[in-house]
Amino acid sequence: MTDEPSGRVRRARVVFSGHLGDVVTVRSSLEDPDPVVRGSALGAAARIGILAPADLARGLRDSDPDVRTRACRIAAAHPGELGESHTALVERLDDTDPVAEVACFACGERTDLNDTGTRRLIEIANTHGDPLVREAAVAAIGSLAGLGVLDRHGLTAAGCDAVIAGGSDIAPVRRRAAVAAAAFEGPTVDQLLDRLVTDRDQQVRQIAEDLRAIESPVAWMDRPRPGSGDAPGRG
Repeated sequence: MTDEPSGRVRRARVVFSGHLGDVVTVRSSLEDPDPVVRGSALGAAARIGILAPADLARGLRDSDPDVRTRACRIAAAHPGELGESHTALVERLDDTDPVAEVACFACGERTDLNDTGTRRLIEIANTHGDPLVREAAVAAIGSLAGLGVLDRHGLTAAGCDAVIAGGSDIAPVRRRAAVAAAAFEGPTVDQLLDRLVTDRDQQVRQIAEDLRAIESPVAWMDRPRPGSGDAPGRG
């Protein structure tokens, strides 16, 4: 028998340490052999403000996908510059699908996302094989447009094109595209919303109608209304 506490006990210990500010226990747990403990240690380190960019980068490149996912969520809200973990976060965009989905979300929250990550998000929105990842990428593009990141990298037109394309994808992606369209302007965006107000998905129609009403409430109220109920629309 061994006196080494179980992974369950070590996880509980690091969680409590995060709330108590026990820096030594939290930091040592970042390299625990149990991925559940390592993931909890990442969260604890972020909570007490000792998570360095190198620690986050290591978590983003962890061998366990659950730890990488946890690290992506932490990166989304991590204050200040990501430093060396920035590259590691962008790498996660090409991870397995569950991790890539969260990585898209995280990148969409970063005002400091670099050109490489922004371009990769646009590519993913256009080409990824998993609709959940495409959905997350389209949402992230809308967020980055609102944060001014696309404009900073000269990618507003490319991001807008990806959102327009998302308006012809499956319903969940179309919903994200309708929301993301609010961050863009121009005739192609107007055409997208005009098309989506007749979409067969009720949520897509409602989002598009709401955006139209916000943009030009008087004109929208006076224009002919599309058929209600189950009127056919985009597939």
